[in-house]
Amino acid sequence: MKSIVEENITVPTTANYVHQGVGAPVIMIHGLAASLHDWDDLIPALATNGYAAYAPDLLGHGDSPKLASRAYQMDWMFEHFLNWMQSLHLSEPAILIGHSLGGYMALEYARRVSAWTRGLILVDPFYSRSQLPFLLRNTYSRTNLSGVVVGSLPKWMFRIFVDMSSVAMGHSIGALHSLPEGIRAQTALDYRRTAPGVYHIPNVISDLSQYLREINTPSLVVWGDQDKTLAPASFSHLVSTLPKARGEVLHAGHVPHQSNAEEFNQTVLRFLKELP
Repeated sequence: MKSIVEENITVPTTANYVHQGVGAPVIMIHGLAASLHDWDDLIPALATNGYAAYAPDLLGHGDSPKLASRAYQMDWMFEHFLNWMQSLHLSEPAILIGHSLGGYMALEYARRVSAWTRGLILVDPFYSRSQLPFLLRNTYSRTNLSGVVVGSLPKWMFRIFVDMSSVAMGHSIGALHSLPEGIRAQTALDYRRTAPGVYHIPNVISDLSQYLREINTPSLVVWGDQDKTLAPASFSHLVSTLPKARGEVLHAGHVPHQSNAEEFNQTVLRFLKELP
């Protein structure tokens, strides 16, 4: 499908974000149709362990600016993120933690701004359309359809989808849901308030596979072995391709930072302490 590129788009320079703690900067980047609340469990853990935790709402998400466009472009997303990063005026290179689409942003930042990237933690990262199941690839390619669906579905219907997904995964200790009630409610809210044009992004991202060997940043790839959104085999491939990466597999779905928060947080903190 031919990409829809709209003229006269001015990318905003501001972003909604949170900041807690002092110390080495750690930037957390959420995935598609999510928000900075993805990191509600990790932010206090970082702050109490001597890190400056930052988490933005990406362009078109949460309480950050939203463009009047039905087909967001990846360049706009990255430019907005880069503008926000520069506005922080950090005095040292940052560690980036990215989930799904946020993993793409983190990899691209490390590739373009390597001197200011100390480390990467990639959580079920999205770096190639080939990771998507056929049905999802086909759905995202229909820009008008995805925009109409997202714009017309009521909040309660989003909540049903979230609950069904949570039950389908189950919990490692035998509980009904993999995601706590508060997280499921926030997930449904985040989907509903995401700009419809954002759902065009998976259709227009560049495949980062050809650039992975250039990213020489110490990296940890964490993923759920039950991920139904992106192929789990693609994450082990990423580990073997990045020059300085190791992997950690959790018994989880696509959002291990939320479904397995305590285990995930400890994994993150261990990696951070190992960084030079």
